[in-house]
Amino acid sequence: MNKDTMVIIFSGVFLCSVLISSISQILLKKSADRTYDSRLKEYLNPLVIVAYIMFFCSMMITMYCYRYVDVSAGPIFESAGYVFVGILGFIFLKEKFTVKKTIGMVLILLGIVVFSFGGEIFNFISKMFA
Repeated sequence: MNKDTMVIIFSGVFLCSVLISSISQILLKKSADRTYDSRLKEYLNPLVIVAYIMFFCSMMITMYCYRYVDVSAGPIFESAGYVFVGILGFIFLKEKFTVKKTIGMVLILLGIVVFSFGGEIFNFISKMFA
């Protein structure tokens, strides 16, 4: 495969890694909402252990993806985590979407799109209005 194809594939894998990290954050939140008999049970329960294993796996996947994805793209892909956590929180934690949250998520997604397509978007827009 050529380099461009590898970048596209590993950008998708990077986003999957961000999703795994977001799911682990939801698991930690679910665990924090429970009451435990002791501090030991609070930190050594299945939800917490699975969540930290998922964090570790996510980190390893992300590090591997950096072999093909530019370092400057990392923070952009990581910002998708805010969107993932918002959606997962809505589904699993019954959190509400406010207007501010929705606007924030749309702006994050627009930023990802603009970064991903770079100057091509601005060239397209300038041709539309020229």
